[in-house]
Amino acid sequence: MSTVNQTLYNKRIRKKKHCWSPALSGKPQRKGKFIKMVIETPRKPNSALRKVGKIFFFSGKKVAAKIPGSGSIPQKFATVLVQGKGYKDTPGVKYKLIRGAFDCLPLFSKTKRRSIYGVMMPDSYRD
Repeated sequence: MSTVNQTLYNKRIRKKKHCWSPALSGKPQRKGKFIKMVIETPRKPNSALRKVGKIFFFSGKKVAAKIPGSGSIPQKFATVLVQGKGYKDTPGVKYKLIRGAFDCLPLFSKTKRRSIYGVMMPDSYRD
């Protein structure tokens, strides 16, 4: 038989679900404003510089998001689309931008892995 204190304690404990991307608040993507671009260095075995953008969501939250590809960077105060899935080697980056949506331009030079960089299928393949 449990005591009164034990029953009260067990009712209060509610385990919260872990959220990998809390700023999206359960949504797959979220729209925000691009504030500025920062260059960060990754963790130990890697050494290349990573382009990271500071994004302001309209809910009032600010996050850091990876900019995929090495091409044009969004202008200041451009509207961008952000999704979850951060990059493991860059600390503090839990989000990434979606190229080809809103003001974030796609990388037109890409022919492989086009979905990551927002490039449409070439006309020669369409029939």
